[in-house]
Amino acid sequence: MRKLINKYWAKMLIILAMVIMISACEDSFINDGFEVNSPSNVTSFKVKGIAGEIDQKTGKISVTMPYGSDISAAAPEVVLQSGAISNVNFNTSINFANSVKFRVINGNLYKDYTVTTVVLSPFKSFKINGVSAIINDVNKTITMTLPEGTNLKALKPTIELTEGVAVSPASGATIDFSNPVTFEVTSNGKSVNYTATVAVPVTGLVVAFLGTAATRAEIVNKDEITVAEWFFLTFTGAKYISFDSVLNGADLSDLDVIWWHFDSAANLPSIAYNPAVTTAFKNFRTNGGNLLLTSFASQYVDALGIVPSGKGPNNVFGDFAPNGFVDGNSWGMSFVGHEDHPIFQGLLTYETGKANLLQSGTFRQNHTAWWFIPEWGGYVNGEGWRDQTGGINLASEAWDNALNGRVTIAEFPNTGTDKNVIVISMGAYDWYNETNSSGVPSQANEFITNIKLLTQNSINYLAKN
Repeated sequence: MRKLINKYWAKMLIILAMVIMISACEDSFINDGFEVNSPSNVTSFKVKGIAGEIDQKTGKISVTMPYGSDISAAAPEVVLQSGAISNVNFNTSINFANSVKFRVINGNLYKDYTVTTVVLSPFKSFKINGVSAIINDVNKTITMTLPEGTNLKALKPTIELTEGVAVSPASGATIDFSNPVTFEVTSNGKSVNYTATVAVPVTGLVVAFLGTAATRAEIVNKDEITVAEWFFLTFTGAKYISFDSVLNGADLSDLDVIWWHFDSAANLPSIAYNPAVTTAFKNFRTNGGNLLLTSFASQYVDALGIVPSGKGPNNVFGDFAPNGFVDGNSWGMSFVGHEDHPIFQGLLTYETGKANLLQSGTFRQNHTAWWFIPEWGGYVNGEGWRDQTGGINLASEAWDNALNGRVTIAEFPNTGTDKNVIVISMGAYDWYNETNSSGVPSQANEFITNIKLLTQNSINYLAKN
């Protein structure tokens, strides 16, 4: 019996020793990523002779390359602390068009780094009458909208170029922008063409902002306030209408487009379902009016009969606390296959048919009222959704190029005399720069221009159809 017990404890001691050894191996490498002075530091990082800026606390390395640089295959010059090694072979060519991650190890310490390389645009700025253009270096486009009534036939752009770059026509030249204008950009003997398009809002357009507050001044939701401020600055002669006024018989006949951006709650207000109100908006459409429905207002397509009963957005969420939350990724959309649609013209894209709307690190509330195609509603895919709703799915999440996963932007075309309806329903469509729990605003959203242009394009498009 004693021998059996001894054998048992011998086995237990062996198992315990193995556990200790495994634990020791797991703990043998310590991440010192927050140590500024570390034995596993990168002390110098260059791409084609251009030194990167190294943040030793975060492990971020930023490299800014001159215009025209080819970063698809480059062997970097890297200096590590004495005794350190990397898990990446820096003697071979690396594609720096995307972020590059690597680990530096020195003894039992390691540190992770991420390299982000940016090639400068040939344009530092492109302005006309003080208005800055949106420059898209992927699609080689320059886009801007000038105030209503601007004479496009004789404009003088002010162009600031990156060092070593020339452009024709030159800065200060008088140019007719009635049609798109080609600008030839030359550097180091090589030339590329950029197409500049200058637009003005639709002349004589009468648009209205719909709200639950009695007056515009009484709007309390921060996102809706921000939207309204932009709207009334952008469209001359814009009007505010309340649901109460519609209930009481307000005349909508002189309006071309009504925009309802509802961000206050996931459930639409009861007044929106009042039969007198829904009848007024149905008649508005029958008589040639157009609707833009954004954020939680996307759900209104069901009550107005724009889609068959029960075929409105089936995935509504994001009614979070006022300070929102932070996400480490930029949020965007894919409109692959609809790149030529007027509502997407001029957007700053990062790939063909893909654009970001909300920057990583920006506080957001993720107010979403979209169609989740594959799991709910029996749609199966984008074609099934189109067949059952009568709509055209124009965009989905950024990963979904086939547009079979989500419907984030949709158009409901003319049927008889009814005019178009556009819905924009994803959480990335966020206007207000939220504050944290201490009341401190987060960083400004660098993609807010895309949100503004998408909205303006949608309103102009609706008015023309």
